[in-house]
Amino acid sequence: MTPDGAWLRPCGSSPSGMSHFNERVLLQAIRLNGELPQADLARVTRLSTQAVALIVRRLAAQGLVARGAPRRGRVGQPSVPIVLDPDGAYFIGVKIGRRGVDLLLVDFAGQVRARDSIGYRYPDPELLFGQIDAGLRGLRGQLGPRQAARLRGIGVAAPLSLGGWQSLLNGDAQQAGRWNRIDIRARVQACSAVPVVFAKDTVAACVAELVAGHGRSLRSFVYIFVGTFIGGALVLDSSVHAGLTGNAGALGSMPLARGDNAAVPAQLLSTASLFALERRYAAAGLDERAAHDARALQRPWLAHTEAWLEDAARAIALATCNAACLVDLGHVVLDGSAHPALLGRLLERSTRALSHYRWDGVRQPTLLGGMVGADARAVGAALLPLHAHFAPDRELFLKILSAAA
Repeated sequence: MTPDGAWLRPCGSSPSGMSHFNERVLLQAIRLNGELPQADLARVTRLSTQAVALIVRRLAAQGLVARGAPRRGRVGQPSVPIVLDPDGAYFIGVKIGRRGVDLLLVDFAGQVRARDSIGYRYPDPELLFGQIDAGLRGLRGQLGPRQAARLRGIGVAAPLSLGGWQSLLNGDAQQAGRWNRIDIRARVQACSAVPVVFAKDTVAACVAELVAGHGRSLRSFVYIFVGTFIGGALVLDSSVHAGLTGNAGALGSMPLARGDNAAVPAQLLSTASLFALERRYAAAGLDERAAHDARALQRPWLAHTEAWLEDAARAIALATCNAACLVDLGHVVLDGSAHPALLGRLLERSTRALSHYRWDGVRQPTLLGGMVGADARAVGAALLPLHAHFAPDRELFLKILSAAA
């Protein structure tokens, strides 16, 4: 296995015209490796020690890095690690989903500083953007004047077909039609003076996993996120593969059987999504909101959860098998917005279900649990403008954004 983050670790260049790029290289090295003394930064980035010293001074003057507590116990002078200054910049991630909106204020170190949530049965475009505007103003209001001036961008993550599948959700057809005519990025941009970028929700979640999770040690994998619906994304050679329209990895639309003249086969999302679990609870007269919390593994919900787990795991195993046959990969990462214990059960059942397939001529991938969790879509949304501003590999994110535009 390649060393942790090796292919994500950019190398600097010492010619004078590369100073801005080298600043990004240094910031990325600290973000991937944690606090490092200047000598180690020079080794990791392959820049000279003199160049690193100059760059650190420039970044410190910009308020982007700071000097940590000296490390003692070694021969010679104690080393002083260079750390990211959390107050160096701020970003907001907005996840628009079929059951609610999450807004996260993220600092320069990638930590969540504040959050807000908006819940609904179905997203009403006539109301939602006013609520998002209020949520954005609330998060900005938690920053002082100096900090507010360091808000550098907003990332928005939402399904590309937010108005789709209303028949499954018992939604309003007219409301669904309005979503098909709405430019989500432009509507959020109207609420903000800082730049707004947009990506598909599962692609944003995959970005979070790529930057802060298994992506540090895996070069290629299929990413699956189980939310109200199920969807995914594809990472190839440490880059999110967006596809022609930004919709690569749309696993939720994968059919579960062969189509014929008699019937149109069900899709993965109709079986392995949390809304399918909600419907089981509702049919039994139980609180369907338990699909998103610890009650899912408690009585009286547990019996219905077990039935859903069996069906969902088989469907995910089928999708995994098909993906492995199409793309030569070694791993599938499974994450979601459900309770971690429920996701753990789903991972275990899905792994077991893989044994029901023949793997002649193809490698059986390993299923791994995601490392970011329920916030992955909103965190990934915030990471998009952060990396576009400060990472040397920003082309990765620009490709995602241009494909989704």
